[in-house]
Amino acid sequence: MTRSPTDTTQDAAKGFAHHDHAHCVSDGVAAVAAQCAEKKLQLTPVRRRVAEILLSEHRAMGAYEILDILREEGLGSQPPVAYRALDFLVKHGFAHKVERLNAFVACAHPGAAHTPAFLICRTCNKVAEAETRPAEGLLGEAAAAAGFQIEQAVVEAEGLCPLCADDAETGK
Repeated sequence: MTRSPTDTTQDAAKGFAHHDHAHCVSDGVAAVAAQCAEKKLQLTPVRRRVAEILLSEHRAMGAYEILDILREEGLGSQPPVAYRALDFLVKHGFAHKVERLNAFVACAHPGAAHTPAFLICRTCNKVAEAETRPAEGLLGEAAAAAGFQIEQAVVEAEGLCPLCADDAETGK
């Protein structure tokens, strides 16, 4: 799936902008369910619920935070329950691990082959996903000069989302 720079910019902005969140969550769960059906993957109730939890937030969530929600809902109380579901979602491209935060975020493009970049607000912990092309630009040039072939890259940028930047400017 090739995405244009405009698509990438819109996706990143969506993570920080007001939008129809219920629609966002339902579309995301539907995309995960469709991909699982297509690939004959088992989308268990716990896996589905973890996907819903991640989709309901535009911020990275730790496994124990997710486990607390599952526990309250009677879906499991032991850490392996959350970790197995998260491993499944990450393995199949429905979620990403944000290394900087040791936490997880729903994928903006479930099932699509892409290299995400994460824009992480240091104040509110919201995370927006944008697409990168690590073989291009300065990283690609450095890799080529070293004779290195990039197979995978994780890009994480920390800063302020528009709302937190506005609050910082107004002194709130």
